Amino acid sequence: MQVDLDVEEAQIAGLPRFQQAVFQGRRLRQFAIGFGALAAMGLVLGFFVGLFASQSLWPALLFNQSAALLVLVAGLQSAWWVTQWRARALNPVMPAVVVEEIESPVGWYERLLERIGKRWFTTLKQIGAPTLWLGGWALLALLCIEQVWNLGLPPAALGLSATVGAALALLLAFGLLVLERQLAQENPAQWPEAGALSQLARVTIISLVLGALCLLFGNETSIWPVRLAVLIGLLPGLVAVELLLRAVLSLFSPRREQLEPVLLARSFVADMLRWPPQPLLALQHELHNRFGIDLRQIWAFTYMRRAFLPVLAVVVLVGWLLTGLHEIPLQGRGIYERFGKPVTVFGPGLHAGLPWPLGRVLSVENGVVHELATSVGETSAPVQVDPAEGPAPITANRLWDASHVNDKSQVIASSRADKQSFQIVNMDVRFVYRIGLTDQAALAATYNSADVPTLIRSTASRILVHDFASRTLDGLLGEDRVGLAEEIGRAVQGDLQKLDSGVEILATVVEAIHPPAGAANAYHGVQAAQIGVQALIARERGAAAEATNQAQLQASIARDQATASAREINAVAQAADLKFTAERKAYTSAGQAFVLEQYLSQLSQGLANARLLVLDHRLGGSNNAPTIDLRTFTLPADPAPSRQTAQPGAAN
Repeated sequence: MQVDLDVEEAQIAGLPRFQQAVFQGRRLRQFAIGFGALAAMGLVLGFFVGLFASQSLWPALLFNQSAALLVLVAGLQSAWWVTQWRARALNPVMPAVVVEEIESPVGWYERLLERIGKRWFTTLKQIGAPTLWLGGWALLALLCIEQVWNLGLPPAALGLSATVGAALALLLAFGLLVLERQLAQENPAQWPEAGALSQLARVTIISLVLGALCLLFGNETSIWPVRLAVLIGLLPGLVAVELLLRAVLSLFSPRREQLEPVLLARSFVADMLRWPPQPLLALQHELHNRFGIDLRQIWAFTYMRRAFLPVLAVVVLVGWLLTGLHEIPLQGRGIYERFGKPVTVFGPGLHAGLPWPLGRVLSVENGVVHELATSVGETSAPVQVDPAEGPAPITANRLWDASHVNDKSQVIASSRADKQSFQIVNMDVRFVYRIGLTDQAALAATYNSADVPTLIRSTASRILVHDFASRTLDGLLGEDRVGLAEEIGRAVQGDLQKLDSGVEILATVVEAIHPPAGAANAYHGVQAAQIGVQALIARERGAAAEATNQAQLQASIARDQATASAREINAVAQAADLKFTAERKAYTSAGQAFVLEQYLSQLSQGLANARLLVLDHRLGGSNNAPTIDLRTFTLPADPAPSRQTAQPGAAN
């Protein structure tokens, strides 16, 4: 019950909670400072560890445990504000009135600052320090949890530090457990807030114990310790959200300075941490304490509590009886079992039978057609929608040099040059099947085979191996391919009927028969090598032809040059012979005159380019010798001209 100081009859001096307010406030302050220091150490240590190992378990664990300690610190400080009010109420201090002359601000800027300061001070005073501190601690705890919320952390070995950390966490949890037991055993009349603080202490204890388990069992193969280290933050996170919500809602509650305040840091989530859990009782106490609503005085809730079990029993009975109604879809059938024995086959519609587990209905297909390939790859590629105007998808590649998912290799017979051997081919054989439309086929497909597709695939594989062992490649690619699908379908259907599988083969499709992709690639390699050889031969032949033509050209040039030289020499010889014959005849006819003529001719040819001076003794008469002008025959050393008189008879 809250105390109102405005009431004269209120005698607070005799109340135990007011008498022990100073002692309780001192304890709460010490605990808050200690746990706050531990939370700060955990945050700093987690921050530095996160800088070097962000994918480790340590940052998440340290931040979540620090958030749990911050929640406890918020509760301790909220209780400390209540004890401070009680201590002031028990020993009121009369403030001294000091009258001071306050100078009014001169400028408009000073007046604006004063007005803003008064407004903020009034707003903060109306909100109250306890509300602000509680909201701040709750926000800080939520931020810590949000920073490390990552469920994709990989597991890793922790080493000796994990053992040390687990021991420290368990030691701190033991100390908190002692504190929690002391607070839980406090008399509500002496300390009303002790119960709520013990509940907040349980949140921190659970977080520390779970963190110790994560450290002890964490290794490089276990994933659950890492996930649990992150999920530890859910409990203090929920409590922090509740405290933040209570702090916000407290703004709308009327506050009176003379009325005893209540603890804001109460948590409904923390109150659930008890055994056995009593959520309805906790909700009832919360409604009664906060809003004054006593659910025990409402007759409707009393009637509901009395009629709850009978109504629940009737609802359960009706629900159990309704399990006997079965709806069969249009494309399905149902085999009705009564006490585990099949009785009949239900068609599409609504049917009634015994409730579960006395009667049940097993679903069977009704005319649904399936397509099954004899071979399926281990991993199926995701279906991608390809544009109509874009390139063809990979699944449309039916070339032999590409391996396909549904291709199955088979060994076939081979005979070459009177030698027996074998060959390998790849084929894509598909079966279109359905469960028989008769009731007997539905029963056989349900009870005689556990997996119909696997049964069809194994039966078809065995028949294909047996059938293709007696066929050759020429036959498969020729006349045998026409009736191959029908023969395989009849053989598979016959074996399925012998096994009483209830499966009906509608069609057998031989999609493709070709050599293996490796053989096709090798064949392409042989073709490429053959083309390369042919190109090399053609290139060498061209080089040989070019060399032959060059040799023929050189030989022809040499022969033509030799022929021309021989003709030229022969012509020169003939000309010399004719000249010799002519000169001999001329000498015979003319004699010495011909010789003189030849001499003069040769002399003219030899002196054709020489400067001549002809002297004749007949020049100048018989008595005077010829005079030679030697001015043109000057010596190089003596440039002066000279005259020389030739004596008669000096020139011949």
